[in-house]
Amino acid sequence: MRNPKVTFQEYTMNQLYLPMDFSDLIPEHHVARVVSDVVDGLDDDFFVRAYEGGGRPAYHPKMMTKIVLYAYTQRWFSCRAMGQALKENLPMMWLAAGQAPNFRTINRFRSERFQSLMEGLYTEMTHLLIEEGYVDLEAYFLDGTKIEANANKYSFVWKKSTLSHEEKLQMKIEETLEVIQEAIALDTETFKQEDATFERQRISHKRLQDVVTKVEKELNAMDQAIAVAPSKEEKRTYQEASKPLRKAYRSLTKDHLPRLEKYEEQMGLFGERNSFSKTDPDATFMRMKDDHMNNGQLKAGYNWQVATQNQFILHYTVHQNPTDTRCLIPHFEHFKATGLPLPNWFIADAGYGSESNYLYMEEQETVTSLIPYNTYRQEQKRSFPKQAYHPYNWWYDEHEDVYWCPNNRKVAFKAYSRRTDRYGFKRDFKMYECESCEGCPFKADCTRGKGPRQIHYNPVYEELKAKEAAKLHSERGATLYAQRKTDVESVFGHAKQNLGFRRFHLRGLEKVTVELGWLGLALNLKKMAGLARHHSPKYRSIQIKGSRDQVRSRLPFFILKAFGTTSLHFPLNRNDA
Repeated sequence: MRNPKVTFQEYTMNQLYLPMDFSDLIPEHHVARVVSDVVDGLDDDFFVRAYEGGGRPAYHPKMMTKIVLYAYTQRWFSCRAMGQALKENLPMMWLAAGQAPNFRTINRFRSERFQSLMEGLYTEMTHLLIEEGYVDLEAYFLDGTKIEANANKYSFVWKKSTLSHEEKLQMKIEETLEVIQEAIALDTETFKQEDATFERQRISHKRLQDVVTKVEKELNAMDQAIAVAPSKEEKRTYQEASKPLRKAYRSLTKDHLPRLEKYEEQMGLFGERNSFSKTDPDATFMRMKDDHMNNGQLKAGYNWQVATQNQFILHYTVHQNPTDTRCLIPHFEHFKATGLPLPNWFIADAGYGSESNYLYMEEQETVTSLIPYNTYRQEQKRSFPKQAYHPYNWWYDEHEDVYWCPNNRKVAFKAYSRRTDRYGFKRDFKMYECESCEGCPFKADCTRGKGPRQIHYNPVYEELKAKEAAKLHSERGATLYAQRKTDVESVFGHAKQNLGFRRFHLRGLEKVTVELGWLGLALNLKKMAGLARHHSPKYRSIQIKGSRDQVRSRLPFFILKAFGTTSLHFPLNRNDA
């Protein structure tokens, strides 16, 4: 017999329930609403330029943008997962208004259609953050992280190997050309030329093709001579004479030409890089921090340079260079091209501290840089002044322009020198040399060189380092630099750990740049939604002391907007009473 005290709520699957509008089922501060509001604020004409028109009507670009953005906030990076969510996930169904484009349509939209739109959309997002008061560009925190490419870990090509193989091939080509020169008296020296890419005189694929053309004409002439020869002995003589030339022709066409074309193509792909992946030629092999084998393994990847403030991504660029040092100038030039207001402070870590970067930031008159050099942290330690053999701790006589080593021997100025790095940047040095290190008991600890101890001093770089050190020691500079870690490093943690974005899903530099744009927009939108929930009266009750005007002057605009100007309670203080 059923217990009359046991009751259940009404449950009928076949019953029609109201309301039918999905929006009533989405929470007020849900990230889907933030995505919808931001995209709806864009002008429709912004998307039109990506479409040619004609044919079947396309899905509305605002709807497609919403579902891709929301999918990235939910860790759905696969287009198949997005397509499945359009049939099962309530916010996705609401954003798509019940439409369900398949995964191929979604993939074409996010990777190909949006290539011409992403830069403009991201600039609009940063403008929105500034207008809404989330950021004010007082500080611009820059850092980089490496993300693994969608490529095979072991299909790589190295520049040194290509140069070595090409050099050996050139030697074989020389031997083949000598055979041709003996056979048809061809001046092969006229086909050689200086090549800056390979840094030597060589014969290119195009010039070698000209040689092959001339050899073909000679072989055709020999074949005609053999065909009209009156006797077998003469035919046999012509055939024997043509054998070396035929062998050389086969070597050129079957081996030398294809390999030479391949090496030249590879050198064109390298550019300034030392490696690339066969699966994704735009990806460079880099040393990743998340090395699962702990053996310094290199992986194909890209360098993601991110600028943040208040953990919002203001701007980003993607680079093929594994080091951060050479990414600063192109990144900031790209930021200036967007037309956004320049920041007051530019903060980056010691990985960007180079002479070229310091000189570049000196040219930005309205921007104050805050970039430590690579030995800055070491110099702040208590043990640094005790390092007797470091030139910074030696006594320097400015009048005579000499150093005095720990053994009281003179290290005098010897000569000026200039160094040019592989990228063409020139640095000037003053070289000092000890008068004599013979018999010095400290030589083994002071220098490993066989000759006397030398000091290479860069006056320009040292002056720039002193300026940066002074700014870092100031109260404002120390506060901003301490904020750098919590500001920009947190963004990388959200992207890699919380969203799980550790490997690209698209290939090629252009598509990778678009994919990181989606990721950056998703992170910003999640941050906006989180702030709206955190400061909503429904989620948090706060007590604010001070007068109404004092509170409004202290609170950011986005907090006031989240609360509404009439929903805040401003208790009076004694002075107001």
